[in-house]
Amino acid sequence: MSASLLRRGLELLEAPGRGKAPPGLQQGRDGSRPAGAARRRKVMVGPGKNKATIKGRVVKSAIEEYHKKKAVNHLKANLQYMTSGRCVADKAITQQVLTQNRGRKSKDRPAEKKEKKKPEGTVFTEEDFRKFEREYFGIP
Repeated sequence: MSASLLRRGLELLEAPGRGKAPPGLQQGRDGSRPAGAARRRKVMVGPGKNKATIKGRVVKSAIEEYHKKKAVNHLKANLQYMTSGRCVADKAITQQVLTQNRGRKSKDRPAEKKEKKKPEGTVFTEEDFRKFEREYFGIP
């Protein structure tokens, strides 16, 4: 991270009541003259011109970059979209789509359901069975 970006980040996070000391009051390491006086004389080329940047590049705020890349929760909008449409596809169409999207390997295929045969009802009634009993066994 460059020094200018770090400085700008610290300026943004600085407490609102506290400001920087005026440049004349800051002293250098040896205490003889104000810190950065030589640097200010050197940079006096023009106001608003930042020499530390690459040509055509603008220094971006770290907070703005953070807000740009911050994750956004789209759950509410997605739920609204999904629940607003009441179009339901036919069951046959959904089954066709599911079978097309399934893989070709046997592990991807579900076991085919075999239809259970229901026991067929008898053609004869209870009355027919009694009649047969009487005729065959001779029971009155």
